Amino acid sequence: MNVTAIVLAAGQGSRFRAEAGMDQDKLLADCVGLDGVVRPVIEQVLLNLPARVVERWLVTSPERTEVIRLAQAYGCQVLLLHSAGMGDSIAAAVAASGSADGWLVVLGDMPFILTSSIESVVAGLAVSRIRVPVHAGRYGHPVAFGSGCAQALMGLSGDVGAKSLFASFRVVPVNVLDPGVLWDVDVPSSLRGAEVNGPTNGGSFSDTALR
Repeated sequence: MNVTAIVLAAGQGSRFRAEAGMDQDKLLADCVGLDGVVRPVIEQVLLNLPARVVERWLVTSPERTEVIRLAQAYGCQVLLLHSAGMGDSIAAAVAASGSADGWLVVLGDMPFILTSSIESVVAGLAVSRIRVPVHAGRYGHPVAFGSGCAQALMGLSGDVGAKSLFASFRVVPVNVLDPGVLWDVDVPSSLRGAEVNGPTNGGSFSDTALR
């Protein structure tokens, strides 16, 4: 299937900046990945994308030159957006990416998701279906949307994510043994990938993907 990845990297990360310093971009913070290698957060996210997801778009703000460079190095087309709103980012990327069998919405601050989990979410995606990873009974990320969701995705705006679509399309839960699908980097202490077993190191399990 021709599934297009949309990596959301336009948010300002205010909680992270409040602790680390206002000049610190969490997407570029050093992060120990599941393989033990230190890379910037956004690079870990891009590295985890399956090879089968060839079409890739990353949405970010124009001043994030290093994020743009990394995105291009990992085969992403870059969409520059002045809005930090999640809905605006999704709508703009779906419109820009053209025809596809579906879209995989990936948060740029979730670096600990196993590639195999992403592959499971993408597998079997149907036209008017939404596939969501589930771990420990909780919805996680990334979320895959079939091509029939295109108009609804392009209708999103502001900081409202795609959870509103769940009422209009069939949602298919995909059970995974991967706590990384729930884990985002909100604060500096959540950068340690070896500890992604629960929010014990100051990190947080994310629902932002599904707002």
